[in-house]
Amino acid sequence: VKLALGSHPEEIFDNTFELLVKNPGISNSHMYVKKANEFSIPVINELELAYRYFPKGLNIIGVTGTNGKTSTTTIIYELLKEASKNAYLMGNIGFPVCSFIPILKAGDIAVMEVSDHQLCNVIEFKTNISVLTNISEAHIDFHGSYEIYRNMKKRIFNHHTHKDIAILNYDNKESLEIAENIDSVKKYFSSNNKNEHVCSIVDGFICYKNDRIIALSELKLRGNHNYENVMAAIAVVKEFGVDNQSIVNVLKVFGGVEHRLEYVTTINDIEFYNDSKSTNITSTQIALSSFEKPTILMMGGLDRGHSFDELKNYLKNVRLIVAYGETRERINDFARENGISCKTFETLEEATKSAFIFSNPGDVVLLSPACASWDQYENFEIRGDMFKKYVFQL
Repeated sequence: VKLALGSHPEEIFDNTFELLVKNPGISNSHMYVKKANEFSIPVINELELAYRYFPKGLNIIGVTGTNGKTSTTTIIYELLKEASKNAYLMGNIGFPVCSFIPILKAGDIAVMEVSDHQLCNVIEFKTNISVLTNISEAHIDFHGSYEIYRNMKKRIFNHHTHKDIAILNYDNKESLEIAENIDSVKKYFSSNNKNEHVCSIVDGFICYKNDRIIALSELKLRGNHNYENVMAAIAVVKEFGVDNQSIVNVLKVFGGVEHRLEYVTTINDIEFYNDSKSTNITSTQIALSSFEKPTILMMGGLDRGHSFDELKNYLKNVRLIVAYGETRERINDFARENGISCKTFETLEEATKSAFIFSNPGDVVLLSPACASWDQYENFEIRGDMFKKYVFQL
């Protein structure tokens, strides 16, 4: 076997190759992808490759959506483990699917977070249960249009039959439209609607088929977006017979996923929250809706050219915006247009120090960037870690 390491020499890629396995983040405009298409060579990714080696009888849960993927996937996994199910957490959440091939067996449960990037190059991949948390505009720079992005998300239902299950957000119109013509058995979760198929919120309780499971007041998680994630997870694990007590045991102590509205610390009665995972407007809308206290909003990052106007109806508790990174001047313009004070800084470190200086006891300092991290950081995890470091240095 010949190896070419450290680069991709164009001259070695010819029509003798049988398969191209592409990292999900690599654009379809890459020269190898173009050549593969020219030679009619299948282009797949790690998820598709792993699927082809999965054992028969493996239960596959796939979770996708614009927001809530990681939290929902994690909650599903924790609930299954609490009920002593043989479950494995994998996928876009940080654990390569291929690494589980040697240990997976029939009857096991693969719990996968699946991104739109991963769904671009799947062919045979199929789940038994697919969760679509919600859909809103995102990753247009990668896909080229919102319609293409939506179509990629719809692939989570590929090859579904009447024996497979789709868990859908009844309150998200886009999700319902995407799933309108799929062949799956559809089951819904909803904060606002009641019917026999819905995992819903009724009189302050999360219910499954009219069976009260847990009071919202007992949850460690807060915010309607988190309640939606919990309901989606419950709808999934009930398909595996998970009992109510196991669900309650987990949800009473589960505090969320790192970088997703993560509580950091309190200094001088000022609460700090790390929501670095918020790389789009919708995520920041959700974050702002979670707080009633006066809020110092820290936002900024890579400039993808998207408008911030959709945040204007979520600013009622924001008394100051601290903007940083490539988008800081556009954020400053947006803040002034909406009558919000704004301070601009080049780096996240400067922004964090200044947010503390300008905050008062009783305030919330919220890092919810509404932008990707790539102007200054390799990924949102590093950005969130650095924010926490700067907070603890105050």
